[in-house]
Amino acid sequence: GKMSNKKRQQTTFKKREPSQKSASNGEIWLYGYHAATAALRNKERKILRLLVSKETLKELESERIALPVPAQIVPRAEFSRYLDEHAVHQGIAVLTKELPDTGIEDLDLSGNGVILILDQVTDPHNVGAVLRSAAAFDAKAVITAQKNAPEVTGVLAKSACGALETVPLIYVTNLVRAMQYLKDNGYWCVALDGHAQKNMHETDLPEKCALVLGAEGSGLRRLTAENCDLTIKLPISSKMESLNVSNAGAVALYEFARQKEKKKIAK
Repeated sequence: GKMSNKKRQQTTFKKREPSQKSASNGEIWLYGYHAATAALRNKERKILRLLVSKETLKELESERIALPVPAQIVPRAEFSRYLDEHAVHQGIAVLTKELPDTGIEDLDLSGNGVILILDQVTDPHNVGAVLRSAAAFDAKAVITAQKNAPEVTGVLAKSACGALETVPLIYVTNLVRAMQYLKDNGYWCVALDGHAQKNMHETDLPEKCALVLGAEGSGLRRLTAENCDLTIKLPISSKMESLNVSNAGAVALYEFARQKEKKKIAK
């Protein structure tokens, strides 16, 4: 019956185990102007502390950004007590609670749309940049396997440029199972692979589309690739073997958006 089905889904996607690397007790320092101000504007985000330089505080005031906690004005040297010494913080850092976990079953999959799935993308800069592209093109979510995936850290958030606050980053224990769940909800899994026969712009993309991207070099794992409904490539010069995964994601999202717009006009 219905009940057991719902229950089964809940066991299928178990919540993410907290990792040793994430900040203790679910707290995380976010830094960099865009990442930090997006966190300040996000009603869902619990802010615990706000460190700013004098100059950056002036910027916050001129942009009329409401501060949920009093700002602590600190000299630049003070930031390195809390952040990695190479962190490009731009004079602002916020200590926040991590956002509540979003599971794949929390997504509204009823309408058309695009989702990004990352297979073996391990660099937090890349995952952050993919999130930024996902936000720019209104993707519903970015999904990644828990294993070999980077934690949500300040580095990832900085690369995401505020997108961490608007696009759910969903960690799943089993990528193929997550893909099956999307398929059951009417989504097509479309793999991007440089060795594919068909070019993306010559392919009529499904209106419910999950774009599956692998890491450079290794590409998609065999099992992930085999579970895709469609495999396409971006037509790039023979001088380059592949694009960085976040650039490939941005180009693919643009092509999805372009086709959607064209269909709208045709109707």
